[in-house]
Amino acid sequence: MQEPINKYLERTGFGLFRPKAVLFDMDGVLMNSMPNHAVAWVQSMATFGIHMTAADAYATEGARGIDTIRIMVKRQKGQDITLEEAQRMYDVKTKMFGMMKKAEVMPGARQLMEKIERQGLAICVVTGSGQRPLIDRLFTDFAPFVTEERLVTAYDVTKGKPNPDPYLKGMAKCGCQPWETVVVENAPLGVKAGRAAGAFTIAVNTGPLDEKLLWDAGADVVLTSMQELCDSWESIITPGNPHPDER
Repeated sequence: MQEPINKYLERTGFGLFRPKAVLFDMDGVLMNSMPNHAVAWVQSMATFGIHMTAADAYATEGARGIDTIRIMVKRQKGQDITLEEAQRMYDVKTKMFGMMKKAEVMPGARQLMEKIERQGLAICVVTGSGQRPLIDRLFTDFAPFVTEERLVTAYDVTKGKPNPDPYLKGMAKCGCQPWETVVVENAPLGVKAGRAAGAFTIAVNTGPLDEKLLWDAGADVVLTSMQELCDSWESIITPGNPHPDER
């Protein structure tokens, strides 16, 4: 599957693509947690008089929760609330999410990490979430591949997705450059962030979105599931992929 890489090189102007690290989003990529998030968003925001739908939750997935809240409040009430006020509202959402049934690990996700480790690539998780109970599960469900040292959360950046900052921070933690980085995302905002950071960006459409939204956001590859990505990984990503002119 060299064509997406060729198009990536043409688009970015990079002279080569040599993968050294894979940066994963969490919700909807490693954990099948988005259905729970959608319910928690709708119910928690209703307590503050904010109308939020499940579609809104999926459309804003990847952004920092406090940013989503401030945007929704501004749009519906015309008010500019502080980060502290947004955090208090987000804490209610977090509490509701924590009371729900445990989200399952995405089929194929752990097996994919095993393949990536065998290839000698670094692994980092870059999430817009700040919900510690779910984040802490990464260290057990994906041990030993995910560590605190290679984790970026909502509280590690001031500008969340779709800005490139979260993925640039993930690259820094892995000691790699954009042309050495693969991003795995499932949401348009996350895809935009990966693309803005200069990474080769793979989208897995694990939710109810039209896949066109992921292509339009700038994904280099769009697949239907993490299992499909796991099964086709070696055909897409090979460590030390040379520039076509080097072949």
